[in-house]
Amino acid sequence: MDQDPSPGLIPFTIDLTFEEARRRAEVVTALGPDWDPVAALEGEEAAYALLYSGLDADQQRTYDMLVAAGVLPGGEPGRAAAH
Repeated sequence: MDQDPSPGLIPFTIDLTFEEARRRAEVVTALGPDWDPVAALEGEEAAYALLYSGLDADQQRTYDMLVAAGVLPGGEPGRAAAH
């Protein structure tokens, strides 16, 4: 026999949609009018390319192994590690 262990409690729900919209607006405001998301992404891409450039053969094999295992992201756009 299932009995409700909390018959005197009133269900409580909250919609966080408004708070999430407000939080996002505050983030964009904090970034300021000079923030350029395209330039930021291009800078990240350039830094990533520089980080893994000039590897010797052994380092390249290790890098390729880590990419194949999903530990490091590969060179595709929007990369992210699989695990």
